[in-house]
Amino acid sequence: MPGKSSLASEMKSLENFDLVKTVGTGTFSRVYLCQHKQKDKYFAVKILPINDVIQHKQVQHVKNEKEVLQKIHHPFLISLTECWKDAHNLYFLFPFQAGGELFTFMRMYDRLSPAAVKFYTSEIVCGLSYLHSLNIAYRDLKPENILLDAEGHTVLTDFGFAKTMTGSPSCASGVSYTMCGTPEYLAPEILQGRGHSKTVDWWSLGILMYEMLTGQPPFVDTSLMGLYEKIMACELEWREHLVSVEDITKDLVRRLLHTEENLRLGGGCSGAKEIQDHKYFAGTNWSDVYSRALAPPIVPCVSGEADTRYFNFYQENEVNINDTVTKENMTLFADF
Repeated sequence: MPGKSSLASEMKSLENFDLVKTVGTGTFSRVYLCQHKQKDKYFAVKILPINDVIQHKQVQHVKNEKEVLQKIHHPFLISLTECWKDAHNLYFLFPFQAGGELFTFMRMYDRLSPAAVKFYTSEIVCGLSYLHSLNIAYRDLKPENILLDAEGHTVLTDFGFAKTMTGSPSCASGVSYTMCGTPEYLAPEILQGRGHSKTVDWWSLGILMYEMLTGQPPFVDTSLMGLYEKIMACELEWREHLVSVEDITKDLVRRLLHTEENLRLGGGCSGAKEIQDHKYFAGTNWSDVYSRALAPPIVPCVSGEADTRYFNFYQENEVNINDTVTKENMTLFADF
């Protein structure tokens, strides 16, 4: 029977996998569905060419991502199977989630039913609450980063912007000044550069809820400057001709989208409990949420663990994973 070290070595080499298909791309990374040659099992491998990581000044973000992924274990967060490096790239290996992105279903149905929105919101609140208990700010909540597993439960992925904050985990303390995230989901304090805490995740949750309910984010514009001005003004309109939303739902979204983070729901020392105690979640059994006992509103129709029908089509030749990396650049990831 092989020992632990030999089993680990079987996973920590790209040579042991067949790359089947690209299922996601980033500015400097690519995610492939892959199959282990010996184990005949499917995974998702995120490949980050070292030269590209350095060129885009993402060295610390990638190190943060590894630190966070090795720390977390939760039903609604992606789990890290292995991570390693070679002479060209950095690698993160995950279980493959065949349900695809929540984004896919939001576009398929235009907007989601109130019951579906409550289901996904409750599971996301559960996952973010866990992260915040570890003093981790996620900082990139958006439909594209929410996967569905084969049963239809949510799995938050892509921790490239996640960061362990300083200060007490029990309050919204710990401040970062890094400008990061997706424009439509950025909180005002990030745009102002006045420092932000874990409460930026609750702002993003408010944006997500609005988009799930109406089919588009609350603040949109043809220019970035125009978008940022609308975020700062935070004039929330529900466009009643498009969708009818209950007042209690509007109240939760409005309180999540407070421009002052200390007045934002979830921004106090009670954190996620402030959100869980809102009347919107009256009747929600949070133990059932955590244990995945609630029936998902959408069950992906997958034919097997390698089904990629819910992922976009990508060209397969856009990332060079065999670039030569200098010894000097390799030293930046000596501890990876």
